Amino acid sequence: MLKNTARSRRPRAAATAGLAASAVLGLALAGCGQDSTSPQEARGRADTRVQAKAARTAGTVDCAKAKCIALTFDAGPGPHTPQLLDILKEKKVHATFFLLGSKHVDTYPDIVRRAAAEGHEIANHTWTHRRLDQLKPDEIRSELGRTQRAVEALTGRAPTLMRPPQGRTNDEVTAVSKELGLSQVLWSATAKDYATTDSALIHKRILDQASRDGIILLHDIYDGTVPAVPGIIDELTERGYTFVTVPQLLAPGTPQPGTLYRP
Repeated sequence: MLKNTARSRRPRAAATAGLAASAVLGLALAGCGQDSTSPQEARGRADTRVQAKAARTAGTVDCAKAKCIALTFDAGPGPHTPQLLDILKEKKVHATFFLLGSKHVDTYPDIVRRAAAEGHEIANHTWTHRRLDQLKPDEIRSELGRTQRAVEALTGRAPTLMRPPQGRTNDEVTAVSKELGLSQVLWSATAKDYATTDSALIHKRILDQASRDGIILLHDIYDGTVPAVPGIIDELTERGYTFVTVPQLLAPGTPQPGTLYRP
């Protein structure tokens, strides 16, 4: 049984991000309004030669056949992330981490290196969690570019994926993302874990929303989230799901810079 976890102090940046998210995150998918590409469409658009090569690659998950789902975490890393990485390692699951720069990437560099070294996809969630659709192009470029450079300096690889804070994007965000080589990734299941420390509730919300080719959004910076992860993984595995990273979910298609991906 999952139990409620006690609230502990959160990093100031994490709390700020959560307060901003709580106002509109539940509306983000409906409010985006831009054309988007589903994982199925991304796979279908892949060049047939790429598909054939992917099929010959040993160990590749074929999400056209497997019941795939992607587990993603926003706004870290933070104090709970090492425990999460231990869980993912034990469960043999790779996740996608959309990282914040200020007071996260720059505060926990060893955790960023560890996540990358253990095969997780490291992605961009801006520098300070400002709503990109409210910024000028140069400000968008700074928010994304600073995190790109910080992650590349730590891991040797710049992210190819980003998640706009609160899921808010527009033509300017798309243009700058394309310029920086970043695809935009939204989600299909969220526990709204910024508003609760109840791990059992987080667990239930994700299980209720899980679907094939889905993308789960959680936050490893909040107290109730990481304790819910083992049960989520175990139950979805029992239901026949295969956990993949976002790029694996799109394969043999590859994330295209500027494109908005949404299940």
